Amino acid sequence: MHDYYVYIMTNKKHGVLYTGVTNDLKRRVYEHKKKITHGFTSKYNLDKLVYFDQTPDVTAAIAREKQIKGWLRIKKIALIEAMNPSWRDLSEGWYAE
Repeated sequence: MHDYYVYIMTNKKHGVLYTGVTNDLKRRVYEHKKKITHGFTSKYNLDKLVYFDQTPDVTAAIAREKQIKGWLRIKKIALIEAMNPSWRDLSEGWYAE
C-alpha cells in the first residue's frame, strides 16, 4: 500500500507557491531541488518544501491538491503557517550532499 502526499514548494523569497501531489515525497522534492524536471518549479527556483500532507487514498490526495490550487494565495499562506510558521525547509537533512 502506498502513501500519497500533497505538498507545497516555494523559493527563498516566498514569491511563488507550487502545489503538487506524489507517491514518493523524498524523490519528488529531490527532483525539484536538482531541477531534474524542467518546468514551472525549475523556472522559478522552487526548491524549498514548506508544507505536506499524507494520505493512503490517491483520490483524496488528488482532490486535496485541486482544492489547494483553487485557493487564494492568502489561504495557502495560512495553511503553510499553521504547520510551518517559520517557513523552514521541511526536507532539510533528507539528502546527504
